[in-house]
Amino acid sequence: MRTIQNYRGLIPAIACPFTSDHRIDEPALRKHASWLATQPGVVAVMTNGHTGEVFSLLPRERAEVTRIVADELKGRLPVISSIVCEGTRDATEQAAMAREAGAKALDVMPPHHWLRFGFRPDHVTRYFEAIASVGLDLVAHVYPAWTRASYSSATLAELARLPAVAAFKVGQRDMNKYAADIAAIRQADASKAILTCHDEYLLASMVQGVDGALVGFATFIPSLINDLWEAVKAGDLKRAVAVQAVITPLKDAVYGGGEPTGEAHARMKMGMYLAGVLDSPTVRPPTEAPNEAEMAALRAAVAQAGLLKR
Repeated sequence: MRTIQNYRGLIPAIACPFTSDHRIDEPALRKHASWLATQPGVVAVMTNGHTGEVFSLLPRERAEVTRIVADELKGRLPVISSIVCEGTRDATEQAAMAREAGAKALDVMPPHHWLRFGFRPDHVTRYFEAIASVGLDLVAHVYPAWTRASYSSATLAELARLPAVAAFKVGQRDMNKYAADIAAIRQADASKAILTCHDEYLLASMVQGVDGALVGFATFIPSLINDLWEAVKAGDLKRAVAVQAVITPLKDAVYGGGEPTGEAHARMKMGMYLAGVLDSPTVRPPTEAPNEAEMAALRAAVAQAGLLKR
């Protein structure tokens, strides 16, 4: 039987620590997951997102990451596992692996061949319905409006009507579409949680009437992002602007003024290392570690936020 989880609040998409020879570092992953569980406002943790370098992980490794985190957080926080697959059979198999590993919900990314070839609207609902057969809540991962894997407002409304879809991770990167999509989801089923995943402009996306944030940036600075969310919920714009002013240099150093990318996640890991959040910034190839200029920017940003430990 499906268990209803709380998706309203802050959900970090957890980074995956690696050893020097690029294996999953289980002790470091457990330590980081446990630290996130102590952070204010965190209601769940998501494994195998882009921040977790999911594309560098084999399917069995994705299940292993979820197993480790779910075991560490048992009785404290539920774990959502992302699945990113190219076909329905693959998706249902990986969904079942995530369930057996301890996931309480699944973040469903669109198949990446849709990025090039697009899809028919009924492909989307059938894909979600097939994954729902594993019996877990689903989080619809909404891609940027400029991609061919972007869902229309009508498609999002159809997903909102599916009983298994409990939340939406919205990252349109287009504020007109963002507002229209939120309205469509609310009209279809107002009980569904809507979570911004706009790491690079948190304040602007939080004030659009969402229910929280599901972002990779929260694996690095969960307390700051929760401070921002609490200020937004309280209607304290002055406080929200002040918190965003602390976040912005970190955002610029990590994301470089653009959207999350592999190298942005490498910069984030380095920022986490400098702040003492992780003991190693290792990423898996072909993702590359930050260069000297990026390192200098990261060090300055972490220092201005009062987080520099190394």
